[in-house]
Amino acid sequence: MRVNLKDRRIRALLIASLISLAAIIVILKVTDASLSWSLIKRIDGRFLVLAFLLHALNWFFYAVRLQRLTSLAGHRISFRLSFKSTLASNFLAALTPSSAGGEPLRIKILADDGMSYGSATAVAVGERLLDSIFFLAALAIFLTASGFMTGFGLGLGVVFFLLLLLLAIFLRELAIRPDRIARFMGWAKAKTGNRPIISAMEREIWLFRDAAIRLAKETLGHIPVMVGLTTLIWICDFLVPSALLVGMGEGPKFLFSITSQIILAIVAILPLTPGSSGVAELGMSYLYSLFVPAVLLGPLVALWRLITYFSNIVVGAAFAGESINGILKR
Repeated sequence: MRVNLKDRRIRALLIASLISLAAIIVILKVTDASLSWSLIKRIDGRFLVLAFLLHALNWFFYAVRLQRLTSLAGHRISFRLSFKSTLASNFLAALTPSSAGGEPLRIKILADDGMSYGSATAVAVGERLLDSIFFLAALAIFLTASGFMTGFGLGLGVVFFLLLLLLAIFLRELAIRPDRIARFMGWAKAKTGNRPIISAMEREIWLFRDAAIRLAKETLGHIPVMVGLTTLIWICDFLVPSALLVGMGEGPKFLFSITSQIILAIVAILPLTPGSSGVAELGMSYLYSLFVPAVLLGPLVALWRLITYFSNIVVGAAFAGESINGILKR
């Protein structure tokens, strides 16, 4: 029986939202719910607005970087399309078990604009490589500067580095040993009777390879810009909890807070729960309990999740449109 696509989106949205809300309620209960709600009501509204603006800047800089990367890959898109792609993919990522879950939708939107699927995939991989390199560098810098969660942070960093290294090795082999790909595709064609889907897959693999090589070469001359944009993307989001803390009358705790956010961002890549629901809330509650008064944890986690997660769902849904149907259709 064919499942209604709208029902599937609603079900995924409900599951992710309920898990997140349940985690927030547990944290509020543990940290004194009545006092937590009182603190939420008394928070300085200016810093709530600042926190949301910081997250909105994350969307903006993400769209700018996507527009520049597609241009380097040989395809020009408007900022409007880039912004739509960013928000729509954020929506899908909020419903899938990894922060990387929005990439298929971003690839489809770029393909619908005339870019090959192979080239669009190369752009998406390029985005993730930039993010991953930034996470590793930022983690090393902030662990050293703060001395916070050094043991866990180093362990997480090593695992993440090994995964990134495996991806780099695969991409390197793809670039310098195309004969292996050709032999594999020849074997696949022979085994499947040269079906059209295999030929289409082969064409996209070669397009991905060509786009990835071109993107790598072009990006070398734009490294400062790409590093700057990637830094702005994530620092804006990492500053959201600090803005909320100041709004609640606490110090911003920049070093500890940003170190915690880097750790949470890396954990969010792992395919654990839809939109990292539950994992993000409980993980943040634990990390921030080490340097933030317990009474502030409930309001902080609730407001942080509202701004950085639920806003992605609400705003992203308005931009996702019919593109999501193409991703969810089987």
